[in-house]
Amino acid sequence: MKIHPLIDTSAELAALCERLSKHDFVAVDTEFMRENTYWPELCLLQIASVDEAAAIDPMASGLDMAPLLHLLVDNHDVLKVFHAGGQDLEIIYTLTGKMPVPLFDTQIAAMALGHGEQIGYSNLIESMLGHSLDKGARFTDWSRRPLDKRQIDYAIADVTHLAEIFPRMVAKLRKNSRGAWLDEEMERLADPSSFAFEPDQAWKRLKLPGRNPQVLGRLKAIAGWRESEARSKNLPRGRIIKDDTLGELASHPPKNQEDLGKVRGLSAGWRNNDIGMRLMAAIGNAKPLEADEMPTREPNRPGLTKDAALVSDLLKLLLKIRSKETGVAAKLIARSDELEALAAGVRKDLHILSGWRFEEFGRDALDLVEGRLAFATEHGKLKMTRTLAVSDDC
Repeated sequence: MKIHPLIDTSAELAALCERLSKHDFVAVDTEFMRENTYWPELCLLQIASVDEAAAIDPMASGLDMAPLLHLLVDNHDVLKVFHAGGQDLEIIYTLTGKMPVPLFDTQIAAMALGHGEQIGYSNLIESMLGHSLDKGARFTDWSRRPLDKRQIDYAIADVTHLAEIFPRMVAKLRKNSRGAWLDEEMERLADPSSFAFEPDQAWKRLKLPGRNPQVLGRLKAIAGWRESEARSKNLPRGRIIKDDTLGELASHPPKNQEDLGKVRGLSAGWRNNDIGMRLMAAIGNAKPLEADEMPTREPNRPGLTKDAALVSDLLKLLLKIRSKETGVAAKLIARSDELEALAAGVRKDLHILSGWRFEEFGRDALDLVEGRLAFATEHGKLKMTRTLAVSDDC
């Protein structure tokens, strides 16, 4: 594989993207900084095919990134391969307003191949290729220039290894007839709603201070205000106001701007500055949360009775057994909230009752809760037994 030096000119980048566009897939990784900003600052982007690999400097003066962004989000003939790509996807979405589709995440695929839940990249490379990665440049400040050769080599190694293991993973998935399993997971990963949320939805990501509509209405207002302030100033949310302070302001709103200086987590300067005035305006304009916006006690799920909780525990045991038998990470097969919902009597809109999950786990799970499957011990070993349905005429 040919390894390029750092690409920092538009001509080099355009030529690279033209060559990469002829391949079936490219491996992609990013290095970024966001400790002091709201928006992630892209500092380096690494990309590789089976033939070549390069690191691209998006901070280079005059660099036209258009050919690269076109390859990532508009060329649907080239599959984009990531590992644990959530933050990479966020960066690309922030730059383009689009998702890099089609895409493939090797961390998710690893769960279907028996590598456990959320395996780290280094461990996956060591497991599949038999050698460890150089971790010496992990704590590099990628925004500083110039980057030395070791830093660039370290960054490019991520995508060269990714381009090497991806075909092996696909071959194993096909051999195990599990390739189709991942289609739904990749579609979910490529959903732009994960990154395209409006400020008025920011309150839903916070710990809620009770269920009082007036308190939650104020929380919605000031969380949305903070989101807008953080975006406009390109500062982390917590640099504007900490989450705990938002909850305090929603529960015990100050009567006037002067009282802001008494709020724990706010400095005395809030009493007379412009940002304090804008905060008070947000609090003053807040309206009680509408009934259709009120969060349910268990989002979309009924509460569990004691009996249902016991059934949920049995489902978790069944999931553990199925995970071991199939070599698929339990987290990929089913979530805890779905097990609880099934135990509580829910039968609609559960992923475990459709597709490959139903075949591998859901059918037995349904049989368990409906009395057609039971656990028993034989010679000190746990086993599952099928029971005959009892006729209503008996």
